[in-house]
Amino acid sequence: FGMVLAIGLLVDDAIVVVENVERVMTEEGLSPKEATRKSMDEITPALIGIAMVLSAVFIPMAFFGGSTGIIYRQFSITIVAAMALSVLVALTLTPALCATMLKHHEHDETGHKKIRRGPLGWLDRFFSLFNRGFDRTAAVTESGVKHVVKRGKRSMLLYLLIAGVMAFMFVRLPTSFLPVEDQGTLQADIRLPPGATDARTQQVMRQFEDVMRRQPEVVNVNTSTGQNGDQASGRAFIKLKSWEDRPGDDHTSAAIVKRANAELARIRDARVLLLLPPAVRGLGASSGFDFYIQDTAALGHNALVGATGQFLQLAGKDAELTGVRNNNLADTAQFAVDIDDRRAGALGLATADINTTLSAALGGTYVNDFLDRGRVKRVYIQGDAPFRMLPTDVNKWTVRNAAGQMVPFSSFSGQRWDFGSPQLQRYNGLPAYEILGSAVSGVSSGVAMDKVTKIMEQLPQGIGISWTGSSFEERRSGAQAPLLYAVSILFVFLCLAALYESWSVPFSVILVVPLGIIGALGFTGFRGMSNDVYFQVGLLTTVGLSCKNAILIVEFAVQLMDQGRTLIEATLESVRLRLRPILMTSLAFGFGVLPLVVGTGAGAAGRQAIGTAVFGGMVTATVLGIFFVPVFFVLIRSLFRTGKGKKQDHPPQADVAHGGAA
Repeated sequence: FGMVLAIGLLVDDAIVVVENVERVMTEEGLSPKEATRKSMDEITPALIGIAMVLSAVFIPMAFFGGSTGIIYRQFSITIVAAMALSVLVALTLTPALCATMLKHHEHDETGHKKIRRGPLGWLDRFFSLFNRGFDRTAAVTESGVKHVVKRGKRSMLLYLLIAGVMAFMFVRLPTSFLPVEDQGTLQADIRLPPGATDARTQQVMRQFEDVMRRQPEVVNVNTSTGQNGDQASGRAFIKLKSWEDRPGDDHTSAAIVKRANAELARIRDARVLLLLPPAVRGLGASSGFDFYIQDTAALGHNALVGATGQFLQLAGKDAELTGVRNNNLADTAQFAVDIDDRRAGALGLATADINTTLSAALGGTYVNDFLDRGRVKRVYIQGDAPFRMLPTDVNKWTVRNAAGQMVPFSSFSGQRWDFGSPQLQRYNGLPAYEILGSAVSGVSSGVAMDKVTKIMEQLPQGIGISWTGSSFEERRSGAQAPLLYAVSILFVFLCLAALYESWSVPFSVILVVPLGIIGALGFTGFRGMSNDVYFQVGLLTTVGLSCKNAILIVEFAVQLMDQGRTLIEATLESVRLRLRPILMTSLAFGFGVLPLVVGTGAGAAGRQAIGTAVFGGMVTATVLGIFFVPVFFVLIRSLFRTGKGKKQDHPPQADVAHGGAA
């Protein structure tokens, strides 16, 4: 993703240089070398300003921690390095190529290139018609900008309305950590009632395999039982066909999960859930949310079990949550063997020998290795099945004492049935139960996590929550995002203030940021996407590109004012001169990220997330920025007068009044 954005930035700077050289050649009739020299004098400050802005936007991303910081860092290094190379090429190689390869063309009395005779004449006629049409469009745009500038106060009210809508959309946009990707694999969690035998588990696993093999997208199914030492549980891993072999929304991994879970719900002897793998391998066992219910007030095991059951009951009634489950082993019947230590000592038995006998008879113990047809195999000993089937079979076992005599268990132990948890888990030092779940289709993980938080508020006092895995990273990235935006915009402002030695120019550029952000939010919300890490990267890219277009207008307006133009004249002339490069660079970058917007296959969700944000931001930043940036420049420049008596700092009273800054 970073490379696609970097290529777009490389092309943009080259377009700005070439277009400016062509304009100077056409308007002033200079040779390519002379036009290149004069053009670079005009465009170099803008190129440096653009490079500083984009670097200021992305460099702070490299210093954030956690999993989100790693993703930010990859984009930051890629784009900043490409930006530095782009400016270097635009200041050195591109001017040399312009002076060498561009040719001076003859123009007619209207200023357009004369049409050549021969087979390429049709191409010249096409470009001539295009240029004439563009000139008319530029004239209309300049007239529209003049109209907007004259009504500066109304324009600023409209801008404030747009900023308010942007803030509302930003708050309303659902959040998530990373988009749910179709990774070509699925997982399944199978749970039978506590105490179910392995034979029942195997029967359920066969039913599960039958259901999955009926799905046309499935290649193979691998299953295993006995998760966490519990014979009443199992896991399954399903491999799907390649992405090109299952086109369409009905054959994505999410669609397969929805369809297959409806069939798996008919298995009455177990709870079977088909799950998507986590977005980042290692952050959780599956996609969705992951947290721990904790006993923060030492209420006891029974209170924690009751609170967990209450949460699962409330979560099951929520229509936006699905697959909410306890990832721990449930309390079950336990067979306890009570050892009388005094009697065992009197019989000459050591506690270690008693434990070794129990362990070997029930679970088996490793003895040694042996060679079998060139392969090393292990030897285990274990009590024979007929002698470990019933509770009373324990009395038949014997332990060798210090005198070499075999002492039966019945002489020093007793047996009883108990009930309790086979697994005692702690999280951050507190007794806890892990809860997994996900949002229904069309609902983001951020919304689901907010639902979980509201349900937790209904639990008894002393029961807390701790997010973990991808959910923890999502909360962390959400807390980092405002700081990231603030630092990036602050760096942009300071860099522009240092570059132009002015406070007015940075303000004129920074005010364009909401015009790009509203497009990113609008396009993302329209496509049903969420505010995730990729969207945040796209949003920062939009900030940089919006400022780039504003710099092209403001920089030339400042130069024209230095040449003696009034504030309004310089602003309108700058819009006319910079309209073509702004549209060219925006179109080039927009078409460059368009494949990300419509991408399919492996990693499509991430491409669509960042591409949609950047594309939407470029559209609104370009369309709205052309009209609002001149208003910003006129108003801010009028407010930040230097008092040096220069003509550009004291525009005529009529212009100021029309600009709405009097």
